[in-house]
This record gives sequence, C-alpha cells and structure tokens, in this order.
Amino acid sequence: MHKLNHAVLVVVGSLLFSLSAIRCGANIFSDSDDIKLGQEVDKEIRGKPNEYPLLRGRPDVKAFVERLGNKVLASPEVKKRGVYTYVYEIVKDDKTINAFCTPGGYIYVYTGLLKFVDNEATLAGILGHEIAHAERRHATKRITKAYGVQILLSIALGERPSQIAEIGANLFTGLALLANSRSDESEADEYSFHYLQSTEYYPGAIRFFFDKIQQDKDARGGAFERLLSTHPLPQDRINHVKEMLKQIGDPAPTEDRLFAQRYQTFKSSLP
Repeated sequence: MHKLNHAVLVVVGSLLFSLSAIRCGANIFSDSDDIKLGQEVDKEIRGKPNEYPLLRGRPDVKAFVERLGNKVLASPEVKKRGVYTYVYEIVKDDKTINAFCTPGGYIYVYTGLLKFVDNEATLAGILGHEIAHAERRHATKRITKAYGVQILLSIALGERPSQIAEIGANLFTGLALLANSRSDESEADEYSFHYLQSTEYYPGAIRFFFDKIQQDKDARGGAFERLLSTHPLPQDRINHVKEMLKQIGDPAPTEDRLFAQRYQTFKSSLP
C-alpha cells in the first residue's frame, strides 16, 4: 500500500510539474510528432481539392518557390533542416494572398501571394517567416496549451492512445490552431531576418510586403482575410523589422539584393 501511494504521488507530482511547464510555454510534442502532424494536415489538404486546389502541370512554379526556400534553409541559423521535411506546395487561388506552414515544415503558398509580391527578396522573407514558425514550433506549443491537460492526464493514467490523427484533423479545421499570436509573429519575423542575412537577399524585404498590405487592405480586404486571421499585422511588427535594419546600418534595398526584375519575369509566367 505504501509503495502504491508513493507511485501515485510520483505520478501526481510529475503531472503537476508538467502542467506548470505547459503554462510557461513548454512543448510536450517531439520533433517526430511535429512531422506526423504535418503529414496529417497535408493529407487533409489533399483530400479537399475544392478548398485547396494544388497547382498541377506547372512544375516550374513549384521549383521556383523551392529554390528560394532552399536558399533560406541553407542559413546556418536554420537548425532543423535535416529533421523536418520542408516541402512546398502551391495553392492555385489568385483571390487569396497567403502562405502558411504546418508543424514539420509543410509550406503552402497561394498563387495570389506570388502575384502580389514584387521581388524575390520579399518572397524569400515570407518563406523564411514560415520556416521560422516550424523551427520555433509555434503550432505545437499552442496545441500543448490546448490539449496538454487532456494528454497528460491520459499519460498519468497509462491510457494515452495515438492522438496525432485526431489533433491533425482539428488543426486543419479552419486552420484555427495555426493562428499565430503577436509574439509568435514577431519572433518569426526576427528569425526570418537573421536567416536572410546569410543569403544574397536583402534581409528586411518583408517590410515591403507589410507596406503593400497596408496600402491595399481597404481595396482588397477579402484577399487578406486568411492571412490576417493567422498572421496578425500590428504596427509593432513593422517597427520591429525597421529597428532590426537600423541595427545593421540600415542598408539600401538595391536591385542586386532584391532581384525585382528577375521576379517580374517569373510573375509574368504565372497562370
């Protein structure tokens, strides 16, 4: 009986410690769990072609995005490129200006976004931002907060079933759990900035994306609905990028780091 009470106390103590860790922003998921969640969401997306029509018959478009993304992934600041999948898909939807990343590095880019941005460096900055969400494991940290107590209780009772498929389906539903906090967004901006510093691209180019959203959101508000629901854009994000540029001497955004002309050629080829 004494041994049983001791075991219960150990389990309860461990549970309380874990719950405390969750409140402090811990993540109970492993990297392999992130990959499995990404696979589940990818499966859901591929099963809904009307909602997420993936671009087919244009491997050149996907290859272009992959090339930019892989340049970002080559940064020494990216720590999980040999761990996460990091694959790219293009969603054929010109009316939606958005990109998002699931756990494990599955990145989806809308053709509306490709047509909206004006240079390679801006697109590279956006891809870096999405890579940072995977690297910093923002989604599974939020899932830990949402599911943590339920999962930890089942662990404590020795009854944990495989819940990856269920969580993946819930993650996909409206992509609600992919909605980033302001702090997540700011952190992803910062990491993207540092990723781009080791590339040929102007590191603060994502600011041009922010500026263009501010200019166009009244006229094209619906086009940004999904983007702003998962990527809030308060003024402090814009200020943060400008401050980081000041810290490195406020370099000029020249053509040899923006590659606007090359991007316009690509953009004119889009379906």
